[in-house]
Amino acid sequence: MATRPGYRQLLRTPGIWSFVLPGFLARQPFAMLTIGIVLLVQHTTGSFAIAGAVSAVTGVAMALGAPQAGRLADRFGQRAVVVPGALLHAAAVCALLTLALADAPLWALLATAVPAGASVPQVGPMVRARWAHRLGGGPLMPTAAAFESVTDEFTFVVGPVLATALCTGVHPAAGLAAEAMLTVIGGLLFAAQTRTAPPASGSEQGAGPRSTALSIPGVRVLIVGFLGIGAVFGGMQVSLTAFSQAIGAPAINGVLYGVFACGNMLAGVACGVIVWRSSPRRRLPRAYAVLALASVPLWFAASAGSPVLLGAVGLVVGLTVAPALITGFTLVEQLVPAKVRTEAFTWLTGAVAFGQALAATAAGQLADGLGAEAGFLVPLVGTALAALILACLQGRLVPAPHGPEDSVVVRGPVTVCRSQWTRAMEYCTMERR
Repeated sequence: MATRPGYRQLLRTPGIWSFVLPGFLARQPFAMLTIGIVLLVQHTTGSFAIAGAVSAVTGVAMALGAPQAGRLADRFGQRAVVVPGALLHAAAVCALLTLALADAPLWALLATAVPAGASVPQVGPMVRARWAHRLGGGPLMPTAAAFESVTDEFTFVVGPVLATALCTGVHPAAGLAAEAMLTVIGGLLFAAQTRTAPPASGSEQGAGPRSTALSIPGVRVLIVGFLGIGAVFGGMQVSLTAFSQAIGAPAINGVLYGVFACGNMLAGVACGVIVWRSSPRRRLPRAYAVLALASVPLWFAASAGSPVLLGAVGLVVGLTVAPALITGFTLVEQLVPAKVRTEAFTWLTGAVAFGQALAATAAGQLADGLGAEAGFLVPLVGTALAALILACLQGRLVPAPHGPEDSVVVRGPVTVCRSQWTRAMEYCTMERR
């Protein structure tokens, strides 16, 4: 069996700790934002539907703003985007929690949720772009993708537990206040690490219009697939909160979500050391099918009213999320040229946020209308639809050549592919012989 470089070789890569550690701190607030909003707004309004709607607007704004931030980071550099974004986000979150505590009308909360979501610093995609820039697409890239998934999920272990503990043990607004503070501190520390950032492409002279990651068919397919991942996160967050309230143990919410995230993290660690025999394109639909099957028992476990049983099922669901997530991010490095890679990563994280927003809204409505267990149907429906779409559109996940050997050569009005030009010249040489 072939072996692949593992975590030991990855973490010995020169210069990586200068962005890994600040990046971990800077992305921590991402896991605290939606759960902090749900807990605060549900406390002030008494409605999971309203809390889900406010968090949904935040997620939609994040989904729409993330690709724009990624495009700007590719063009002008990461620091130029992270610093103002972190400051604006902190100001918007402070405004949102102030309005919520003042019993402001719903329209005011929704209006403030827009800048709070749109300004979330996209540190996770930027860290992934730094890995790709540092490793140059080498054999360590799949391991780096797994490492990033583990890091993301570790934040989702710590973040919801921390936000829940602050909201239930200190003050309902303490979770969001801590999120805003960590965003500023972590964002500024990450932005200061300029030596490991990918070079900005804004000064490059181009003969045509700037390319965009959205023009690549495989990226559009992955966006749809990652909506299903968001459905799991959003449905689990709101439904676990409603379940904890229903059984009279609100403090257990963070623990249950932490168990779910632990499963994701453990599976991510395993994915980093497995030598896969099949291509990511073939693995992705299978991973989503397994995720959908794992989501089936959620409703039954919640109906039983047992937090232990629900935690066990949530752990299994978490174990099936990481393979789908990591495989999708691994495909991006194959599908997308370096100059739009940050944008591509932000499209996927934006899709997760958008799916999370839709799922939070749907789960909130179901929890209010039919009971806490009804919200657990949302992850099942979202992942099943994503698995079906990926199975039908698997052919569009074939990577197109975008390396130096296949780059475009421009000579006035004539544009040819360098690889085709090389093959043509070789053919002519053979003919002469």
